Amino acid sequence: SVERGWARCCSLCPSLLPPLLPASLSSEMDPSSSSLIPSPGQASSFTQQPQDQVVIAGQPVTLLCAIPEYNGVVLWIKDGLALGIGRDLSSYPRYLVVGDHQSGEHHLKILRADLQDDAVYECQAIQAAIRSRPARLTVLVPPDDPVIMGGPIISLRAGDPLNLTCHADNAKPAASIIWMRKGEVVNGATYSKTLLRDGKRESIMSTLFIAPSDIENGENIVCRATNKAIPSGKETSVTIDIQHPPLVNLSVEPQPVLEDNTVKFHCSAKANPAVTQYRWAKKGQVIKEASGDFYETIVDHTFFFEPVSCEVTNALGSTNISRTVDVYFGPRMATEPQSLLVDLGSDAVFNCAWTGNPSLTIVWMKRGSGVVLSNENKLTLKSVRQEDAGKYVCRAVVPRVGAGEREVTLTVNGPPIISSTQTQHALHGQKGQIKCFIRSTPPPDRIAWSWKENVLESGTSGRYTVETVSTDEGVISTLTISNIVRADFQTIYNCTAWNSFGSDTEIIRLKEQESVPMAVIIGVAVGAGVAFLVLMATIVAFCCARSQRSKCRVNAKARRAPTGGQEALWFSSYSIPSSSCPQSVPQQQPANRASPWEEHNSGVASPAEDTAGRGWRPFVLWK
Repeated sequence: SVERGWARCCSLCPSLLPPLLPASLSSEMDPSSSSLIPSPGQASSFTQQPQDQVVIAGQPVTLLCAIPEYNGVVLWIKDGLALGIGRDLSSYPRYLVVGDHQSGEHHLKILRADLQDDAVYECQAIQAAIRSRPARLTVLVPPDDPVIMGGPIISLRAGDPLNLTCHADNAKPAASIIWMRKGEVVNGATYSKTLLRDGKRESIMSTLFIAPSDIENGENIVCRATNKAIPSGKETSVTIDIQHPPLVNLSVEPQPVLEDNTVKFHCSAKANPAVTQYRWAKKGQVIKEASGDFYETIVDHTFFFEPVSCEVTNALGSTNISRTVDVYFGPRMATEPQSLLVDLGSDAVFNCAWTGNPSLTIVWMKRGSGVVLSNENKLTLKSVRQEDAGKYVCRAVVPRVGAGEREVTLTVNGPPIISSTQTQHALHGQKGQIKCFIRSTPPPDRIAWSWKENVLESGTSGRYTVETVSTDEGVISTLTISNIVRADFQTIYNCTAWNSFGSDTEIIRLKEQESVPMAVIIGVAVGAGVAFLVLMATIVAFCCARSQRSKCRVNAKARRAPTGGQEALWFSSYSIPSSSCPQSVPQQQPANRASPWEEHNSGVASPAEDTAGRGWRPFVLWK
C-alpha cells in the first residue's frame, strides 16, 4: 500500500523527481547523487531508456526501460499521467510491461498502435527517485482510400470543362495528392487541408480543372494519395464518358392560325444515350393525353400566351423546349375598367387593358359622342365637370378578327343641375303641372318650390301640391296647381335643389295653353269626308264588278219598279242604248232564289257586256 500511494503521488506530481540529466554527465557523477531518496544498497540507474519512435497505426511498438538491481516500483507515465502500478496495466488492454523483472527490465509494449498512443512517455523508478528521458511516440495514420467525387465514371456534357475533386481523409500527417493522366503527373491542381477535431489528423482535397478541348472520351484519370504511413500511396481513378443531353427542336404547324383550329407540334430530338421519355406540358401542367414526339390539338387564345413545352429525357438528363402559337383571336379583357365616383374638379382615370392578336386598337369614347378621347389603355379626364358625368366606352378592335367593348360610368359629385323647360303650359280652369328635373350626385338633400310669398317642399298647401319621384336619370319634382286662374299665368315659379356641394335654381313660367284651333277642326273634318268618299267609291266599284243581275238602261234619274214588295234604285255612270236592256221591269224573284244582295254577298256572279262590249255592269242597291 505504501508503494501504491507513492506511485500515485509520483504520477500526479512528476516534478518531484529530479530532471533527467544527459547520459554523458550522469555516467561521470556519483550514483548516489542521481537520486533524492537513496535505496538500500548501491544506487540504481537506467541501462535502457525509451527513445523517440515512429510507428504506423496498427503496428506494435516497444518502449525500452531497464534498471538493473532495482527491485522497487516502476511507473510508466504517458503525457504526465501514470498508466498503472508496476506491471499492472489492466486499464489499458493493448499495453503490456514486458522483460525480465529480475534483471530490471520494464519495457512498455503497445500491441497495436493507435492514434491515442501518440504521446510523450517516461519510465520512473519510484524508490530510486529517478526517471528516464521523455520519449515521443509518433503514430502515423495512412489516409483513407482516396475518392474522386462522381466516380468511377464521370459523365461529362460535351463542351463543358471538367472539374475533378479528389479527397483523402483522416491522415497523419496530411496526405499528398497527385493527379496522373496517361502515366504522367498532371500539374496545376489546387489543394486545401482541414485539421480534424482531434488536432492530429488532417484531410486534404484537390481539384483538377481540365479544359473542354483537352478532354478525351474514355480516358482514365488517376488520383494518388501518399504520406509517411504509406509511401507507396493509395490511388483511385475515374473514366471520362463524354455524353450530351437531348438536342431538341420543337416545330408548330400551321402558323399563324385562327382560334379554334387544329395545329400539330413536332418534338424532334438527338440524344446520346438514346431518348427514354417525352413529356408534354402547357403552362407547367402535364398534358396527359400527349405521348411520343407528336402532339395535335385545337388551339384557343391561351396558346398565344401559355407556351407548350416538350421535355425530352435520356440517361444523362433532360432538355426542355417550349413554343407559343401565333393564334389570331379577338379582343380579350385583361384589366376590367371600373366605374368611378369623383368630386367636381378632380381627375378621373380609367384603366382598360385588352389582349388580342394581331395587334389591336383601343378607343375611348363617351357614349353618344363620336369624339375619340384616347387610344391608350388609360383614359384621363382632367378637372372633371358635371357635364363629364355619363357612360364611357372602351372599345378594342383586332382587324379582320373581332372587336369588344366595356362600358363604365363616371359619376361626378357636385351641386345639383336642374334641366327643365323654362316655359310650360296649362289650360285655364284645369289642373296644371310644372315639372322640375334634377340631376344630382349625391342626391339632393332638399327640393323647394317658391312663388310670390309661398314656399313648398312637399305635400299640399291650398291649390298647390308638390310630389317628388326618383328615377334612374335623376329626380323629378312636380308642382301641381288645381283650378288654374289667370293670375297663375303671371306668376314666376322657382325650383331650387340643394346637396352638400351646393345648389341650383331654375325659373319656370306657366303659359296658358290655347284650345284646338278651328282650322285644325275643319281640316280634320274635310279629311275624314274625303276618306269616306274614297272608301264608298271603292265599295261601289267592287260591287259593280261582281253584279250579274241588272242589264237595263239606267237614266240619270232613278226609276222605281215594283219588285214584289221591294224597290230597286238603278244608277249608271253613262247612257246605255235602249236595245241593250230589257224594257220590262224586274219580275218577282222566285221564292227559292236568292235576292241580288244575297247573291252578291255569296260571290256568285257572271260577266255581262253591253252591245259595245264595254263590260258595263249595273250596280243594284236593294232597299
